[in-house]
Amino acid sequence: MWGRFLLLGLIVSTASCSNVDYKDPLENALSSKSPLITRVMDNLKAHELQVRYTQIDRRNDSIVFTDFDFQVDAANYFYPASTAKFPAAVAALEKLNALDSLSINTRFYVEGDSVETTFAKAISEIFAVSDNAANNRLIEFLGQNDLNQRMRNRGVEPIRIAHRLSAPNGDDVTTKPLVIYLNDSTTVLSKPIINTAAKPLKLHKIKKGKGYYEDDLLQQAPFDFSLKNYFPIQSQNALLKRVIFPEAFPKEQRFDLSDEQRSFLLETMHTLPAKLGYDPEEYYDSYVKFFMFGDNYDPMPEHIKIYNKVGYAYGTLTDCAYIQDTKNNIDFIINATILVNSNGIFNDDDYDYDEVGIPFLAQLGRELYEHELKRKR
Repeated sequence: MWGRFLLLGLIVSTASCSNVDYKDPLENALSSKSPLITRVMDNLKAHELQVRYTQIDRRNDSIVFTDFDFQVDAANYFYPASTAKFPAAVAALEKLNALDSLSINTRFYVEGDSVETTFAKAISEIFAVSDNAANNRLIEFLGQNDLNQRMRNRGVEPIRIAHRLSAPNGDDVTTKPLVIYLNDSTTVLSKPIINTAAKPLKLHKIKKGKGYYEDDLLQQAPFDFSLKNYFPIQSQNALLKRVIFPEAFPKEQRFDLSDEQRSFLLETMHTLPAKLGYDPEEYYDSYVKFFMFGDNYDPMPEHIKIYNKVGYAYGTLTDCAYIQDTKNNIDFIINATILVNSNGIFNDDDYDYDEVGIPFLAQLGRELYEHELKRKR
């Protein structure tokens, strides 16, 4: 098995060879004897695992990334679930920055919806508890075409955000108008945006499993994801790097965010649910922090901050995270996705998230964190 593992454990480095540890730390982490790791690695085909671990070094005021990949392949489809909310949040901030009349604190509601919110509140809800409705309000503001193009303009590709999440008519190409408060007494109605209809994706593993439920009836056929959102590991990693370290990229690849917007984005990406007023019993610290702490309900250490966005749906768990330990002065990035659907049936709500997926991601984070503690910089 490990001979095959060595072939699959590819190293992709953006750094020069000097001062780089030649031994693959991701391979070492995935070779762990922990049963949380081995039960996944012993059944790789079923889990469709993809991982990118990025080391971060600072040399002469420059940021140097070194990427280590395992089975990362944009041609092998996985459902990104709520990680698609990350580009929506960034694109919404960039659009707001170009509009003199609006800010992150502007109040609005979607026509036909009774919930009034602000852009800041919607983005906070996306990162704190992965709120679907908050994400969908940003889609109405942006439209799918604009969202995708803003990502591609900055070098975050491939990407195809085609639909809203957990919403009726989620793939509607026409957005709903927003009722926007210009001040306490004046509102304006935005115009609907007509977007391009999604075309079926032509990727490997686009059809999964042996059956799925539709209208409470079991369909004896693989589930077809070809019209779903597409946001592969490489693109998630590219977006996270540009948000956390914009100075490492040329100006044309940096998102056009004000200092206030970027500070807000970074703060909300790592803020824990309880600090935003959510019930800590239901929304514990690691509710949407899979790496290192996902399998533990205890409070997270204050010196470790995780700037991330997770996704979980259709038996697929994904986390896109920048992890920073301020006490030990280390930081690194992990992107990973894993399929945990042992019965091969989709839409039955019978997935192995808590039993297999989250424990694996938590242990993977701990293995790489331990490596970072020992790594020479």
